[in-house]
Amino acid sequence: MSPKPKKDETKEIEPPAGSALPKGMKIYPIVKYGDPVLEQQTRNVETFDDEMRQLCADMFISMYAAQGVGLAAPQIGVGLRLAVIDTTVGKNPDGKIVIANPDIIAAEGEQREDEGCLSLPGFRGNVPRPLFVTIRAQDAFGNSFEVRGENLLARAFCHEIDHLNGTLFIQHLSLLKRDLIRRRIRKLRKTGEW
Repeated sequence: MSPKPKKDETKEIEPPAGSALPKGMKIYPIVKYGDPVLEQQTRNVETFDDEMRQLCADMFISMYAAQGVGLAAPQIGVGLRLAVIDTTVGKNPDGKIVIANPDIIAAEGEQREDEGCLSLPGFRGNVPRPLFVTIRAQDAFGNSFEVRGENLLARAFCHEIDHLNGTLFIQHLSLLKRDLIRRRIRKLRKTGEW
């Protein structure tokens, strides 16, 4: 999920040139809309080992590089039921949340906000989401937990869990808005910009 842009900020921002990554870390390219992996069901995470925790660390770095607040494994081409979220965008280390095999167990209220996605850079839409969401998931070590999110965190939970179910935010938009976005993407593909 991408945060709400500041005024006139609509393009994807590159990480700073010459940035050094910690040893063993990798920035994955974000898979764009049109790749079949984004619309497929994911499989449960069954092994919580060092390799899986490294994937989570790489996902956080990839998400920060793309200036997002959430990233699901399918967005880097991995069909696992795994996502990372940080609504503080790296400003608070305690804000990092790993959700493996998540399920929404309660939702209340409604919020309507402009929403974007790292897999659909430059496109946004007004999406209704619950105001409060409680999820049950596992952390990077396989420990089960429940957490309640509100406002942006509730939106991020819903957005990333949608990804794990093969659903993109544009599927919550009107048919007219979806068709408009798809036509613009087709034009971008023809010019090699997508």
